[in-house]
Amino acid sequence: MSVRLTADEAWSFLEAAHTGILTTLRADGMPIALPVWFVALDRRIYVGTPSHTKKVARLRRDSRASFLVESGKRWAELSAVQLTGHARFVTDPELTGRVNERFTAKYASFATPRAAMPDATRQRYESGKPVLIEITPDGRILS
Repeated sequence: MSVRLTADEAWSFLEAAHTGILTTLRADGMPIALPVWFVALDRRIYVGTPSHTKKVARLRRDSRASFLVESGKRWAELSAVQLTGHARFVTDPELTGRVNERFTAKYASFATPRAAMPDATRQRYESGKPVLIEITPDGRILS
């Protein structure tokens, strides 16, 4: 028998998690799941990425997305929250600022300084405009 988290517990779990798995759909319908850093804010998920990434192209074509966070090493410790919803690209400067502040607070101690990145990695992240993706759950949150 499983134990479901309440909505508040699920969002607390998401807010505390470090890395999530974002799943988008290729044009042929094949799902592509990738690890991402994220912020959970106001019961939505936010992911930042350069505008030229394939995940951006996939979401422009089909806004459906899935998001998963899991933790635990032993079976009795396993926990997970998975949600499905739709993505949109945030253009509001106030919301972008709030989310970016959260990203900085959450990941500042984990980020690799640009100068320490391999040249190809640094060039990839510095080329193209950054975009902010907002995933709004459709109500189907599994835990």
